Amino acid sequence: MGLFFIDQNMYSIDFIAYFYFQIALIMNKEELKRNFILLNVGYAYHNADWNWKDIHSPFARIHYVKRGSAKIIREDGVVELKENCLYLTPSYVKHGYECNDILELYYIHIYEAPGKDLSIFDLVDFPMEVESDFLDIHLIERLMKINPASELQYYDPDWYDNSATVAQNMALQQRSPLAFEMETQSIIQLLISRFLAKAGFKKVHLEDRILKSLYYIHKNIDNPINIDHLAGLCFLTKDHFIRLFHKEMNCTPGKYINRKKIETAQLRMLIDSTKSIKDIAYGLGFENISYFSRLFTKMTGERPGGYRKRVGG
Repeated sequence: MGLFFIDQNMYSIDFIAYFYFQIALIMNKEELKRNFILLNVGYAYHNADWNWKDIHSPFARIHYVKRGSAKIIREDGVVELKENCLYLTPSYVKHGYECNDILELYYIHIYEAPGKDLSIFDLVDFPMEVESDFLDIHLIERLMKINPASELQYYDPDWYDNSATVAQNMALQQRSPLAFEMETQSIIQLLISRFLAKAGFKKVHLEDRILKSLYYIHKNIDNPINIDHLAGLCFLTKDHFIRLFHKEMNCTPGKYINRKKIETAQLRMLIDSTKSIKDIAYGLGFENISYFSRLFTKMTGERPGGYRKRVGG
């Protein structure tokens, strides 16, 4: 295969970014392939009653707006919902909804199959909004038809962001006929692909040594993670590593590690009611339960016990 070159002066910045993203996708297809578990899919009619704040879930949401208007409010921006558009909110993105009029929409809640790889949302910058393809509404309606028990009974996130509901929906998915399970997976990936086509690849911009440290953190999230060891993996001094990490990730490595450990703790409290908070903390490499509790409270706004009680674990 021969080398080729691009005269960047001939093209817009958007085209160049898209071109390099597509090259990155070709080189990283296996790395980006993900399986998703369907939690909920359904249609909702709201009349100024889709108003919720401080939603912080371990699953992602896709919305398709059929009619009306509303807002999704995130820390990284506010988007005005438009008819015949799709909207993606990744897992663990703190957000809220504001609706002052009639709103008809379809919702899909999807859970990235657990593992120790980086989340696809850690690797890819997805747009919040994309225009819908004419097939999307038919795909969503088909998804509802083959998953008839997955519609929300109540729209309050406190009701469906809990271990009993998530476990029930996962069990429904596991009992689904294989043909429907495969079709469900294909439809979800088709809808995700709408956003992927307009996305940017974070790995293109990340410094290779920092990316290496991120992979190590995720693979070893259950263990104590030493900053000196991370710096050694990158062949950097500790101070240089911390500066470079902060430059690339906009936070210190210690803060990133703690955030990922607390996110994992939230997930385990949500899907595993058999483990105590102490066992979950020890299982994530925390040796001091008081420190874990303070860190959990600082990052989530709730004490671990209160969170466990609220999600029903």
